[in-house]
Amino acid sequence: MAEPLRWAPPDDPRDLPTATVEKIRGAMRLSVVNSDALALGLLPGMTLADARARIPELRVFDCDPHADQDWLERLCDGARRYTPMAALDPPHGLVLDITGCAHLFGGESELVDDALDRLAHSGMRVRHALGLTPEAAHALARFAAAPAPDEASALRRLPVAALRLEEESELALRRAGLKTVGDVASRPTATLAARFGAGAVDAVHRLLGKAAKPLDPRQVAAAISLERRFPEPVARTAYALAVLKELVVEAVGKLGERGQGGRRFTATFFRSDGMAFPLRVETSLPVRNPPAIMRLFRERIDSLSDPIDPGFGFDLVRLSVPVAEALGPTQLALKGGEERQNGESAALVDALSTRNGRLRIQRLLPQDKHIPEQAQLALPAVENRTPAIWEAPEPGEPPLRPLHLFDPPQVIEVMAGVPEGPPVQFRWRRSLHQVSRYEGPERIAPEWWKASDGALEGHGLTRDYYRVEDARGRRFWIFRNGLFGAETKNPNWFVHGLFA
Repeated sequence: MAEPLRWAPPDDPRDLPTATVEKIRGAMRLSVVNSDALALGLLPGMTLADARARIPELRVFDCDPHADQDWLERLCDGARRYTPMAALDPPHGLVLDITGCAHLFGGESELVDDALDRLAHSGMRVRHALGLTPEAAHALARFAAAPAPDEASALRRLPVAALRLEEESELALRRAGLKTVGDVASRPTATLAARFGAGAVDAVHRLLGKAAKPLDPRQVAAAISLERRFPEPVARTAYALAVLKELVVEAVGKLGERGQGGRRFTATFFRSDGMAFPLRVETSLPVRNPPAIMRLFRERIDSLSDPIDPGFGFDLVRLSVPVAEALGPTQLALKGGEERQNGESAALVDALSTRNGRLRIQRLLPQDKHIPEQAQLALPAVENRTPAIWEAPEPGEPPLRPLHLFDPPQVIEVMAGVPEGPPVQFRWRRSLHQVSRYEGPERIAPEWWKASDGALEGHGLTRDYYRVEDARGRRFWIFRNGLFGAETKNPNWFVHGLFA
């Protein structure tokens, strides 16, 4: 009879069994356990009370999926030092496509050793594997217990959990006596598809390399990418920024050769411990002006809540230009000054968007809509999309629109003639306004072409807009919602905007 497993505290506190917990079905349960806890018999899904009863010294932390995702993304950014094809494999993994990159580090084994050393430097335990496909590498890293003579043999020995199927499909395979990938792969494809679905067949083919699924990298490789590697880590941020300036000048030269200007620039500072600090700036117009680009980077650095920490030093600085657009030749100023590419307003927009966030500064772009609240779309000013093309208006003064629109329009009480008389007076925000002058109506119909069989239910009512001025000279844009008798028995009135 085997003796029960006994617990002995380790010499190193970092080797204590550790788990994260979350509340599931009214009880605190283990969500993730480390290898030490797993070796002692603790499993995800076990209640915290049972785990404490077995291992009183168990270290417990609250589960924080958002922090885990943020940490995984930071690790993925740091892994881009090895390959641009670095992808997330949530919730706990990364997939790197090192095809054509390993020779830069002396071979696959040297690249793997360097990555493991950097991750271990951050206090992480890592399981890794090399595979011909992302699915194969993932399966070997998670489920391979012992080395095999070749990859195909190792994959066929893995449990069916390596196929990453739905829980019901995995349970059905086990009940059918198919416990390993080799058992599933030995069955006829038609039989597997008929009994367990096409997903099981696809999973087996991807795992064994008979089918391919494109890798979705966290960041798409940029058309222009430049970098500087340092033989010794650089501990001064100022020096790293000086290197970044040199890369910006070089990137601008490449953009000039292509007749393009950059709309987005990404600088990444890679630390020697494996962490990376990406900085991204955008411009509303394509630029090829190194001083202007560096000003945006400095604005971005000044707006950071935490300054860039070099830690043990930066060993790599990379600059990429993921978005570039056509930009014609530029003309120098008469006195030989810097190139004039951006107007003052565009430069101001770029600086404010970089300092305050791209969503804080917006511009209104016209849309091909005649409904007033849908006629313009608020977008980040740095996106600067091409406005929708409008047909030329009829000769004469176009209908005026107020500078300020209420969203949604605000209900008012109006005295007006029936059925389609102009407003005489209206009450808004408990104040009575006497109409001294008005202009209208301007009739705006609903989008009847979107209605099925011509029915307008659910597609809005006809609006009659009036531009009115009260006795104190204040001007409003109000409308009657619905035609009296034809669309509604008692049309409501709304104030939709204010004129300057």
